[in-house]
Amino acid sequence: MTAPPDDCLARNDWICGDYLTSRRQILLDAVGQHVQLTVVSVGLGLVIALPLALLARRRRWTAGPVLGLTTVLYTIPSLAMFSLLLPAYGLSATLVVVGLALYSLTLLVRNILAGLSGVPVEAKEAARGMGYGPMRQLLTVELPLAVPAAMAGLRIATVSAVALTTVGAIVGYGGLGNLIYAGMNSYFKAQVLTASVLCVLIAVAFDLLLLGAERLLTPWRRADRGPRSARGRALSAASGRRA
Repeated sequence: MTAPPDDCLARNDWICGDYLTSRRQILLDAVGQHVQLTVVSVGLGLVIALPLALLARRRRWTAGPVLGLTTVLYTIPSLAMFSLLLPAYGLSATLVVVGLALYSLTLLVRNILAGLSGVPVEAKEAARGMGYGPMRQLLTVELPLAVPAAMAGLRIATVSAVALTTVGAIVGYGGLGNLIYAGMNSYFKAQVLTASVLCVLIAVAFDLLLLGAERLLTPWRRADRGPRSARGRALSAASGRRA
């Protein structure tokens, strides 16, 4: 009877330290591409979503079409989305970035709009009473108070983008998805498990980073241990922006 090989790669184990050491650079490159695709796509989505949310807030009749369009985009399957974008962008990283950015719009637009709509009337009246114009009121009072809701949407959109980036493997730009796809085709257990675990770790890391950013952007929420008036929150937000 032949003894099993000592090398975990030869045994094709799910957990294999030799795989981590021998493929370290490949893993680092895949993680770097995965993070880059996620950050660029969500950043592009945020750049598009903020003006759309402000438009929907300012002109109420546009809220329905804007939310409807972004919802329809979100319902398109990822493979179909990439196929629709293929004639415009070809087999490129831009194809993946644009597709992921479109997917993020429904989460970002809805949450930014919800945050802006949830700003208390008292806060707006307090700002106007202090002589704030519409733009200053938006930048120093309304947007800061909308940060918690907006960040909730950003966190979900980012974690979703980490997962959807793996689908980019079909065009060769999927980050860790490339390793998962190749590993599944060859039944390379260590590669599939390692790449999958790294995807989870990236998603958790992004979520924690955004949670920390939210706390930094809303210092009045940390200082506020008890009930507080909307006027006080508005003044704190404005003071924080002036500082």
